[in-house]
Amino acid sequence: ILNAQADFEFTVAYEIIPPIELKDASGIKVTREVVDVSEDEVNEQIQRIAESARTYESKKGKAANGDRVTVDYLGKVDGEAFDGGKDEDAELVLGSNRFIPGFEEQLVGVKAGDEKTITVTFPADYPAANLAGKEATFDITVKDVAAAAPIEINDELATKLGLESVDKLKEIVRGQIESQFGSITRQKVKRQLLDQLDELYQFDTPERLVDAEFENIWRQINTDLQQAGKTFDDEDTTEEEARAEYRKLAERRVRLGLVLSEIGEKAGVQVSDDEMQRSLFEQLRQFPGQEKEILEYFRNTPGAAASLRAPLFEEKVVDHLLTEVSVTDKKVSKEELTADDEGDEKPAKKTASKKKAAAKAEAGEGEEAAAPKKKAPAKKKAADESAE
Repeated sequence: ILNAQADFEFTVAYEIIPPIELKDASGIKVTREVVDVSEDEVNEQIQRIAESARTYESKKGKAANGDRVTVDYLGKVDGEAFDGGKDEDAELVLGSNRFIPGFEEQLVGVKAGDEKTITVTFPADYPAANLAGKEATFDITVKDVAAAAPIEINDELATKLGLESVDKLKEIVRGQIESQFGSITRQKVKRQLLDQLDELYQFDTPERLVDAEFENIWRQINTDLQQAGKTFDDEDTTEEEARAEYRKLAERRVRLGLVLSEIGEKAGVQVSDDEMQRSLFEQLRQFPGQEKEILEYFRNTPGAAASLRAPLFEEKVVDHLLTEVSVTDKKVSKEELTADDEGDEKPAKKTASKKKAAAKAEAGEGEEAAAPKKKAPAKKKAADESAE
């Protein structure tokens, strides 16, 4: 109790952020890989769009590859139904490879009204650990068989997609492809820049900042492993080795964060209110129906606004640095641009869950929220996609 009868004494423990002396960045050299979008690339993408908008007409007779079948199914393992293995009025285009191997092939030749039981084996690396490598049966009732209408890339297709002409469709598709390639190019240029800054600036990082960054990364790693039903042994490492590797990654993140902050401050980099507003709107757009909760979160959570500002500030500092370093453009193919870069993951082994968390940590994303998805173990690609 403070009674004013004695001096008030207290102890404060704190860390000092080391002073950062900015260095000349003109010696940094990066290569910007650029892809020219061909007419064939545009047409291939339009073809895929047209496939998704393709119409089907019911037909009599047997189903063939390319036909759409409408079925009810119930999956069982050892005679017991499993979660996500049931659906009604599921539409499946035969030959699309949407379901696990062997599923679609056994529906070729069925007719509307048929009832059939098929047997399939889930792949050994199937995402749902309780189903991986297991043999399952599916009781199937065929409700409809429909043939695909021919695809024609013309103004009529563009109109169906809400556009005035096929030329406008091509223009939009070309812009989307260029944007996708541009994002990959940007990531690679940024990685080169950060790698060289990491070599240029070496100093002891504040321990508490590293601890906080490591906890974010480590939480994401364990979440990914849990969702995949895997352990560190499955990832060809141990928990101790993984901790050491991601501790190094956390140190790198903190050190580069401090460097970029200092560079941005000295360069007068600012994030405007309009930019913050657009970033918030983008968050709202990603989670329709949850706008109110998200707005309340950013209004009432200390530091939430900083989580919007930080990536904007970082990208603007990168833009500033790219005006000071040497940038060489290099024409590459789509395959060269999109090829996995083994250098992307500095400390971690090249395993799927580690790559995912390391990429998030390097990008400064932190913890990522995800909308709930319907489970469907009958799917081939991932356990959390819907069966439709």
